Amino acid sequence: MERKLLLTVSIILNLVFTFHILYRNSTTWNPTWTSRAAIEAEDAASVSCSGHGRAYVDGIGLLEGKQPPCECNDCYTGKDCSILLSDCPVNANSGDPLFLEPFWMRQAESSAALVSGWHRMSYIYQDGTYMSEALETVIRKLHSVVGNAVTDNRFVIFGSGSTQLLAAAVHALSLTNSSSSPPARLLASIPYYAMYKEQAEFFDSVHLKFEGDAFVWKNSERDDNTTQVIEVVTSPNNPDGKLKRAVLDGPNVKTIHDYAYYWPYFSPITVPADEELSLFSLSKTTGHAGSRFGWGLVKDKSVYEKMKRYITLTSMGVSRTTQLHVLQLLNVVVRDGGENIFHFGHETLKKRWETLNKVFSRSTRFSLQKIKPEYCNYFKKVRDFTPAYAWVKCERPEDANCYEIFKEAKITGRDGKVFGTEESFVRLSLIRSQDDFDHLIDMLKKLVIVEGVEAHSI
Repeated sequence: MERKLLLTVSIILNLVFTFHILYRNSTTWNPTWTSRAAIEAEDAASVSCSGHGRAYVDGIGLLEGKQPPCECNDCYTGKDCSILLSDCPVNANSGDPLFLEPFWMRQAESSAALVSGWHRMSYIYQDGTYMSEALETVIRKLHSVVGNAVTDNRFVIFGSGSTQLLAAAVHALSLTNSSSSPPARLLASIPYYAMYKEQAEFFDSVHLKFEGDAFVWKNSERDDNTTQVIEVVTSPNNPDGKLKRAVLDGPNVKTIHDYAYYWPYFSPITVPADEELSLFSLSKTTGHAGSRFGWGLVKDKSVYEKMKRYITLTSMGVSRTTQLHVLQLLNVVVRDGGENIFHFGHETLKKRWETLNKVFSRSTRFSLQKIKPEYCNYFKKVRDFTPAYAWVKCERPEDANCYEIFKEAKITGRDGKVFGTEESFVRLSLIRSQDDFDHLIDMLKKLVIVEGVEAHSI
């Protein structure tokens, strides 16, 4: 009897200890200080906004202790964004890459980054730099899996978007001039991204002057061996989506390669970029334009050091919170070799281009850029280009200002003259939200119908 009692007590004690251990271990995983942040994030995500808007954690309603309000897509209004405004002009000007938003909504859990109040309060990381070593590692891995750039023997530098990095690169390369030399000339082949000209003119540096079209400079047959020349090569190009190469060469020519759009969404990945200085942007990599993050791959250490000094003096590096966010996003991208996001993004743009081509095929008044398909090393097949923008030409002589023609049709694009070319061109953005694209197609159909009616009445 005594032995049975001891055995029973032993079993009970073992059960108690086991329960205590399991209970104690389980409670260590219960959220403590993260609870409120999780609740707020879930509350915002639960607001449907009729599928035509979003509610955000930093919405004004949450600050007042209420559920965050809906922020509606263009042309939608109402408390839940359910009301479509009739005859609303379509915004086809902005390059907001919202076409990737549905992908990230499906990746809400894996892409989330919770930031504590004490996260990275210091100016620097433990190694004394302004750059996350973990983020640099995942960026190198990203280029490896996509195959769009060589990172070996390159310094990686972070900036607040490629906009800041462009300014840093131009600054670094223009400083190679001696004090007695004329200012360096900044050039880009037409049509070029307007930011190159705007930055040069805004900063108004004694070391730099925007000169314009690289082809004009080349054909001028200048024999001035003292002038430093900096050419910016955008490939794929903004606005027309074509792969471009440098126009200029020579001992006094330095080149900045802007590869913001060199991702499988927009272009075949034909070869890994292997340049002296290449710039990339998170906005066109994952769609997170608002995070303001970009990076550069720099071969020359002295150029890298000058760029790093520029970044340090203008911003003390990129926000540590932003770097955490970007690290989490890129970890999602590289987890499967980019399989999910790049296929999603490419298929989305492919369908949009098919729809767009179908509309413009009915028109003789307007034409789209044509780019010959090429073999893509990422998708392992020959594929069409699916650029971020439609580069539209108004073919009629009387439609000299294409931007105004589209504006009259309640479609706001970007004027061709902004890109240094004729006003007979207009750029239309294809990477905004699905609502924006659907609205754009509806308005384009109306414009083409009017063209058909006019032709029939002649």
